[in-house]
Amino acid sequence: MALASGPGDASLRRLFPPAYALDAEAEEEYRQLMGADLEEGRAQALATLAGTADATELSEEQLQGWLRALNDIRLWLGTVLDVSENESGPDPEDPAHLLYYALTALQGYVIDVLAGGD
Repeated sequence: MALASGPGDASLRRLFPPAYALDAEAEEEYRQLMGADLEEGRAQALATLAGTADATELSEEQLQGWLRALNDIRLWLGTVLDVSENESGPDPEDPAHLLYYALTALQGYVIDVLAGGD
């Protein structure tokens, strides 16, 4: 995921929704104030995911990083695949859709672990 392309990249639109959709000036100010922090947080989460992918145990902080990274990857992939709430499930013939749903399941598992579930 190339975050460097930023909010102007159509495949990243779900990662960078407008904070002020009806006020271009306020939106630009928000992007100037928060854009770098948002991208840095995403980059750190992706680095945590990549750096701990083969770990057998994760700290709560690392799991939080995984959760954010998984969410960002799903948002990006869902945009690329044009996934909507009306989808009935994965197409068993489409590896990209299967990946999307596998990431969804993994994200749910991370949420359960963080919530203290089994």
